Amino acid sequence: MVEGDHHIIKSIAREEFSRAQRRAIVSRIAHFLNPDKDKLLSFNDVKEILKPNHQIYRGMQTVPIKLIIGSEGRYMDFNKCFDPKMDYIRGRWQSIAEANLKDIILPPIQLYELGGVYFVRDGNHRVSVARSQGGELIDAEVTSLESEIKIRPGITLTELHDAVIEYEKRIFYEETFFGDLTDCWILDFSITGRYDVIYNHILVHKYYINQEHDTEISFNDALVSWYNKVYLPIMKIVDEEHICAKFPKRKPSDFYVWIVKQWDFLKRRYGETYPMEDAARAWSAQCEK
Repeated sequence: MVEGDHHIIKSIAREEFSRAQRRAIVSRIAHFLNPDKDKLLSFNDVKEILKPNHQIYRGMQTVPIKLIIGSEGRYMDFNKCFDPKMDYIRGRWQSIAEANLKDIILPPIQLYELGGVYFVRDGNHRVSVARSQGGELIDAEVTSLESEIKIRPGITLTELHDAVIEYEKRIFYEETFFGDLTDCWILDFSITGRYDVIYNHILVHKYYINQEHDTEISFNDALVSWYNKVYLPIMKIVDEEHICAKFPKRKPSDFYVWIVKQWDFLKRRYGETYPMEDAARAWSAQCEK
């Protein structure tokens, strides 16, 4: 390559970085009122929400760049479109851009696949440059993590959190027939993992009922008994104490879980006969402080 061509390529790469950085600034301004819409997802944050079970090495693949939506360690350096936010990455970014312009083959990147989308393990700058230069596909070494939840490109952590809760609710209702047995379709939570808590509460309730009967009651009967004798009385107190108004971002059923924890604590201190109603009101009184 002649010296003139070298300078031209460096100039093009420098301008491409500046253009990509300007896009990042414009995007940040456009999402000023909802900054989560502009953020590149953190792989570890997504893992914490989805809690995948198994990891499988998939080997070399050609991956659509539009499906790469996050990063393991450099999610603060780029926005959701992998436009560079920080000027200190200019040198590395431009050197990769120059290599692409010279048709130099770079090593494949390393990706995690989770929920049908991808997160960069190594190669964030290469993804950013490829996307900025209009690339559609990129060679990658892929490791998959298993999850029942599918992730769509552009989703925020808040939206993903809500999607997981909806998934957990659907599974709980399908497996327990909760809505059909209670005619309650609004057992909702603002925190993941709560439907497993409710399932365990029903099993504990079933255990104690069976201690008083010669024949074992069914899970369905235990569910209905728990709903009528435990859940609804606590929800009645939640309503009477206007607890929801104190925590407008929470769901009514959230308070059931917190109150039961308070009840368990008070029973350990004062005995198993400690009234559930007193525990609920004691929890409400603490919220006033």
